[in-house]
Amino acid sequence: MLRIIDARTGEPVTAAPARRGLTRVEAHTAGYDSTSLRVLLVADVLVRALELGGTPVWALLNGERDRPELRAGAAALGIRPFEDGVAGSGLGVGLGEAQALHVLGEGTATSDGVFAGARIAVAPVDPAAAGIPAGADPSAVRLALLSTRRGAPLRLDADALAVAQDTLRRWRRAVADWARQPSRAIPDEVRAELRTAWEDDLDVPGVLRVLRSVETSDLPAGARFETYAYADRLLGVELTRDVGAPA
Repeated sequence: MLRIIDARTGEPVTAAPARRGLTRVEAHTAGYDSTSLRVLLVADVLVRALELGGTPVWALLNGERDRPELRAGAAALGIRPFEDGVAGSGLGVGLGEAQALHVLGEGTATSDGVFAGARIAVAPVDPAAAGIPAGADPSAVRLALLSTRRGAPLRLDADALAVAQDTLRRWRRAVADWARQPSRAIPDEVRAELRTAWEDDLDVPGVLRVLRSVETSDLPAGARFETYAYADRLLGVELTRDVGAPA
């Protein structure tokens, strides 16, 4: 079961309600920059993780300004649309909802406030460039932002983007090759490793470590393909994009 660290208390809380009631995920941003995009990306991955566990989600964006720019940048990164919320509303759990989860920048996540529900802190991107770096592949930007745990600052520089781009090329090529072989079920232990990682405070780097292990394992090609396709339901970096393309 997905558990996250509440920034208010420092204690783990269950992100998915036991009765599978609707969970509201609110992303709170202060403007358009790389840190705000990271906040939205963490919220997007949280929504994906909850949905993979069978929890219905209502996703909202509470942005103080620059919402059109934020939405455009989010769409480029493969972040699914969030409905408009009311900035600073501090609404509690509403009708039909089991709980609310708030994803905020690190500077505001632990301050006193009126938000009801757990707060998920996201560390800044350094430098906080205005959005996606010019000329960068948005999928590589997404992977680079996911490669560090959300509570740790990261630098979105040329080196980080180059590593992410090389990883994407290699994995997409491998997935396309594996897809040519008969499909095989994901081994139970591999599926458990993936879920254990993302259910531990949304440890996406842990998911990436599992994929690196599977990449060089002796699992059948079909099982490796299914593993990567399953993990990409959380990651959202289009690992199966090149399936069916000419070799």
